[in-house]
Amino acid sequence: MVRRLAPALTAAAALVLAAVAAPPAAAGHGPDAGRALADRAVAYAATARFQVHANAVAAGYVPDKYCVFDKVGRTGALGYPHFNHKYDNSVDPTKPAALYYEDDGRGGKRLVGVQWLVYDRDQKLTTDDDRPTMFGTAFKGPKPGNFPGQPVHYALHLWLWKKNPRGLHETFNPAVACLPGTTRP
Repeated sequence: MVRRLAPALTAAAALVLAAVAAPPAAAGHGPDAGRALADRAVAYAATARFQVHANAVAAGYVPDKYCVFDKVGRTGALGYPHFNHKYDNSVDPTKPAALYYEDDGRGGKRLVGVQWLVYDRDQKLTTDDDRPTMFGTAFKGPKPGNFPGQPVHYALHLWLWKKNPRGLHETFNPAVACLPGTTRP
């Protein structure tokens, strides 16, 4: 396990150093580009330890036994969500509310992405004056709860650990698949 974690930590450290050294408006991406890159590097560093699945569980991320896929008919999935509800409403790059894992082909789980979740202040789907942003990107929503009791919320996905061909902040990743028999009946 230590051998798997070391490359992730090295990559996270390199991203943090690159973000700190990068000029704030690098390559004409605006004044917030440097901050977005730095925050993303911080998220990499903070979640690198969760490459070891047991570390995520020990940190309070509760695994869902079902893999979540795009039910609208497009290809792609989120993977297995692991929520730590003490981080609901966090806009701290080091404290995502959810981690997403996929099957690693050897009976274990591999971290692929993370998510932040912020509750809508007025709980109305028709207003969005409290939409948060992180990494220079607005959260999606407001969205109805995904399960009974979950409030109307905004969500921001970040595919830190597995490239999403649709984009860094898209909800579903076509490079992630649910194995047969692993989805909610």
